[in-house]
Amino acid sequence: MTKTISIFKEALKNIVSNKLRSSLTMLGLIIGIMSVILLVGIGTGATTNVTSAVKSLGTGTLTVTIDSESDATLDYEQLDDIENLTNVDSVAPYKNVSGTISKGTQSSRGTTILATTPSYINIMNLKLEAGRLLSKVDIDNTSKVCLIGNSLTDTFFENTKIKDIVGQTVSIEGDQYTVIGVLTKVGSSMGTNTDSTIIIPFTTAKYLKSDTSINTLYVKVQDENKIEMTTSQIENYLERTLSITSDYYKVSSQDSMIDTMSDINSTLTLLLGGIASISLVVGGIGVMNVMLVSVTERTKEIGIRKALGAKKRDILTQFLVESLFLCALGGIIGVVLGISVGLILQTFGFNFNATSGIVMISFASSALIGIIFGIFPAYKAAKLNPIDALRTE
Repeated sequence: MTKTISIFKEALKNIVSNKLRSSLTMLGLIIGIMSVILLVGIGTGATTNVTSAVKSLGTGTLTVTIDSESDATLDYEQLDDIENLTNVDSVAPYKNVSGTISKGTQSSRGTTILATTPSYINIMNLKLEAGRLLSKVDIDNTSKVCLIGNSLTDTFFENTKIKDIVGQTVSIEGDQYTVIGVLTKVGSSMGTNTDSTIIIPFTTAKYLKSDTSINTLYVKVQDENKIEMTTSQIENYLERTLSITSDYYKVSSQDSMIDTMSDINSTLTLLLGGIASISLVVGGIGVMNVMLVSVTERTKEIGIRKALGAKKRDILTQFLVESLFLCALGGIIGVVLGISVGLILQTFGFNFNATSGIVMISFASSALIGIIFGIFPAYKAAKLNPIDALRTE
């Protein structure tokens, strides 16, 4: 025990006595560990964000997409056929349309205009902060009404109470649309930032140089355990009605979307982690280089210790501990900096999730580098001949 404490004290003494060199040696490891934690943390955060967005629809929702290259589309009237299929609860078509939105002197070209039906609101679990939702009457009458996302209230109705916004109008491509409701703040989901979206009746899209043809829709099922059966029914309906093959359409469940997106994000995360790990290897080479220099500088010291009875394993352990101590300290600093920078990036909108697993792996990697890249210098020091070492000036 006393011997072990003595070795650690000696290692710490040698590291502290060469502060600048030790700091520069650790710098490579610090950057490497920090890069691994940041890149993997951002990748993991993106995976978590995507998974949450997909799950927000619920596991009992199917997404139907018809490839535009097929020239096949569903008519609005055909939605009833799909809704009448066994185990189908509701169907919601949706399409993004373009148009300039303005209110007084304020205008926006980047705002998403989503044309859909009342079922979309229920499927997406959207809630109202004020007003009412879309109704079948709005669809049937192609009414020029809209629901607005929470963030748009500040853009077009600054300093106006939410409840007072209902009944006012906004201009979409020169036409006046009455605001019938303001949605509760929910953030982004499935690539759409609902808070910055204006929702209009699906049939009203014709006023914005669009039509009522349907290429994308959500299907809510009644029994999640029968989702595969429902998928098959929808696929058969599309092939029979539109005369298209599976190459031109896709019916996917939320589970399959989660699996696909998670696989893609996991692959990208591993790739980013692998790239960042290269800097760890570079840092390890730096550690080996410094330890070799240290062996050369302390050759006479090694000779004296051996002459006084130190064994090869004592010298080997001494230099391995120094290398390990150096790398472990660099690993701790790298972990702290990586997590700190990641938390700062979160304030700028990045999704960062540093799991305990990646933190432990990163720290363990730094310790492992200390051992692997410290073995050769330690072995070189241990095998020195004491007589030759004492002659060194």
